[in-house]
Amino acid sequence: MTPTATAGRTPRRRLTAFLHRHAGVRLSLLLSAPLLWLGVAYLGALAALFVTALWSTDTFTGDVVKELTWVNFQDLFTLDVYRTIALRSVGVAVAVTLIDLVIAFPMAFAMAKLASPRAQRWLVIAVLTPLWASYLVKAYAWRIMLSADGVLGWGYGLTATILTLSYLWLPYMILPIYAGLERLPDSLLDAAGDLGARGPRTFRTVVWPLTFPAVIAGSVFTFSLSLGDYITVKIVGGTSQLIGNVVYDNIGAANNLPFAAAVATVPVVIMLVYLAAVRRTGALENL
Repeated sequence: MTPTATAGRTPRRRLTAFLHRHAGVRLSLLLSAPLLWLGVAYLGALAALFVTALWSTDTFTGDVVKELTWVNFQDLFTLDVYRTIALRSVGVAVAVTLIDLVIAFPMAFAMAKLASPRAQRWLVIAVLTPLWASYLVKAYAWRIMLSADGVLGWGYGLTATILTLSYLWLPYMILPIYAGLERLPDSLLDAAGDLGARGPRTFRTVVWPLTFPAVIAGSVFTFSLSLGDYITVKIVGGTSQLIGNVVYDNIGAANNLPFAAAVATVPVVIMLVYLAAVRRTGALENL
């Protein structure tokens, strides 16, 4: 080996030894790229959203006036129609989350504790299969079923929206609960039975507390996805209006981008409040 090659390898060996001794530096280098992407793509987009919400639109020309003002937020909080839409959107998100929880928990329990290992694999595939289909295909399938001549014939409206969203986001509730129940030792269930606890008490004192973090994880998906959805409402919602529709309409037909940005901050704030409340329960630390 030539002296030049030896000299070239020495700095690399020193760098390798340095990184081996300093785990914190190594971890920082590994996380630098994804954290930079998070800062630019996500936090940067949020910052741009909040700044745009403080602009206004010239009612005569339709041009965006890039001067800071609170007029959009004043309209958002003082006009009854927008408060009603916000509350309706939260109600829909809560309803979808509760419906998915009621359906998902028994399914996940059967998958994790009652099915054989081979059946578990097939059931997981069955839960994942709807995710392979297009969102629009599934939404329009529900539109056909809910139409007056469809299989259900219930018509369009808020109920149809809740039903369709519950179907769309159900896998996102099943899979976290299934993962949480799979980690639940069978010995705990056997011990509860040996101590005389019946099914409801075993669920209340053993199963639910230990799977609550998984339920929270699933609820974050179903709640947030329902809160900001606008496509399903357009397809099966009839005349119903949710937050997503207001944002969509102000970007398109109304051509009022600053007000659309102001409305878009509402679900962001709601989710921050929701995550803060969840964090106080300690569920996030036990995921």
